[in-house]
Formats: sequence, C-alpha cells, structure tokens
Amino acid sequence: MVDINWDELGFDFIPTDKMFISKADASGNYDEGKVVPFGNIELSPAACVLNYGQGVFEGMKAQRTKDGKIVLFRPLENGKRMKESAERLAIPPYDPEKFVEAVKATVLANKDYIPPYKKGSLYIRPILFGSGAILGVAPSPEYTFIVFVVPVGPYYKEGFNPIKLEIIKNYHRAAPKGTGAAKAIGNYAGSLVPGKLTKSKGFAQEVYLDAKNEKYIEEVGTANFFCVVDGVLLTPRLTGSILPGITRKSVIQLAKDKLGMTVEEKDIPYEETFKSSEAFCTGTAAVITPIGSITFEEKEYIFNDFKVGPVTQKLYDLLVGIQRMEIDDSYNWVEVVK
Repeated sequence: MVDINWDELGFDFIPTDKMFISKADASGNYDEGKVVPFGNIELSPAACVLNYGQGVFEGMKAQRTKDGKIVLFRPLENGKRMKESAERLAIPPYDPEKFVEAVKATVLANKDYIPPYKKGSLYIRPILFGSGAILGVAPSPEYTFIVFVVPVGPYYKEGFNPIKLEIIKNYHRAAPKGTGAAKAIGNYAGSLVPGKLTKSKGFAQEVYLDAKNEKYIEEVGTANFFCVVDGVLLTPRLTGSILPGITRKSVIQLAKDKLGMTVEEKDIPYEETFKSSEAFCTGTAAVITPIGSITFEEKEYIFNDFKVGPVTQKLYDLLVGIQRMEIDDSYNWVEVVK
C-alpha cells in the first residue's frame, strides 16, 4: 500500500507507479501501446513539441464509490475532445475508443493511489505531442501518447465554498479563429502571468473577456463560467475560442432535465453578470465551484451574500451524486473500471 496522508491531499504532483505510452509515425500509425514504469522520457532538443508547441492534453478523474468501485465520468467524451484538439494542431489523432482503454489500463495499474471514498480522486492526464526532431515549422515526424495519473484533493483550497474572481482586460486567453477551443498546451502557458498577477491580489483566478470586443465573458482561468440571472442559467456560447468543457456540457443537461431550468448559451456582457443571483464555474478539476464575488476595476460584486446559491448546490449534488453512483445515472455517464 502507498504511504499517503489522504486528508492532506492538495492539487500537487505526486509520482505514481505506472504510465501508458504509445508512439506513432508521421502518418499516425500508432503502436499498440503498453503500461510501463512511470519515469522520465527522452526527447531531442529539436522535438517539435519543445520548439513549436505541437501538443494537446486532457484532464479526467477516477474515484472510488462508497462500495469500493472505481469509476470514470464520460471518458469517451475526453477521447473525442482530444481527437478534435489534435486535428486542430495537425497531430494524427489517437482513436477515442483506444484512448478509453489506455486510460482504464493506467488507472488499474495505479489503483493503490486512488484515494478512499470522498477523500479525493485520481487525476488522469493523457498527453499527445510531436516528439520527433524537426527544424522547419511543420508537423512532427513522430508522435507520443502518454497517460499518467496523480492522486489529488480539491483544486481550489476553498473546497466547495465560494471563491473570489477578478475580470481582467490586460490579457486575453484566446483569439477568434485561434486554438481556444482546443486543449492545446500553449493556451495554458499564456495564462500563467495573468494568473499569477490575479492570485497575488488575493483572487482565486482571473476571468477573461473576449479578445475582439473586450465585452463578453469567455472563461474563468481554467474553467467554464455560469451565472443565474432572473432564474435563467447563462453560460458563454461556444464561439471557437472557448473550451467545450465536458462538465459544462453535463451541467447544461442536468439543469434542463433535472431542474427544469431555461439554459441560454449566449454572449454575456460582463455588466450582466453583476446582476446574477449566483454564479459558479465548472471543470474536471473544479467540478462545480461557487463564485462568491467578481471584482472589476476595483469594484467587487457579491453574489448571494457570498454563500453557495440554491441552483449551484442542486447541480453540484446531482453531478457528484451521479459521479459517485449514489443517484440514478439515466444518461449512462459513469463507467466502472474493472
């Protein structure tokens, strides 16, 4: 058994025992892949991913149910999104069905690292990148697909408690017609400076506006944005510069089907969010995280007296209940890893 204090888990890197690796040539002929000991990999200094950023990744979680089952949430959706991201960056895509098989094999090979029920989860990181050496700006002659895992606790130290965010104008996350809809590695490198500046002022994360008009809410730093205005659930529409989150997609479905809410995917002027009765952000890491306030130009707008709102609470309970197999999963979203 592994020696980990499950009660002290944060969202930090902890090496585990095994990882999955597969390689492909320039035409996308991937080998069968295999589970190998976790460890460093060798890359040429001329590797395409190091010089031109040709790489994509995914984020997923495995967790234990009350009766000890190991479960995944909508893993095929992650495989499909990685395929779409890869195609945008001229990477031969890894088959989504084989993606799920690789994820399951890696989880099982590291099952001792899955935290006990309600103590956290096993974060799963599939990555796909141009590993071949190249000089000119062109697709890589070789590709590597890896899945590794890390036991984690809450992404935000606040847990399921409201966080403070700040709308920023000095930086943009993604440009129209760019790679914002792909889970590309470079998208996240560009967010490090604004994220650091925002956190230094006491905020959990930054909120980005659209690059064209600097008027509409796009994303929280690493999550999708939702708010409730006059009883309607609003979320930014997928314009090509917003990541199509799987948790986002699931929350929209739950709000419509289980809460009977009207959900609008639309351009949301930042001024409209200040009228919200409640707000939250979603993502694999964030799950559903309530937003207590948003600050813009040094003025703070507080939602629901900085308490978890009723819609946020209901959606959280529904989503987590399904993920833990504690309430009926009529969508067949959860897969048991055997």
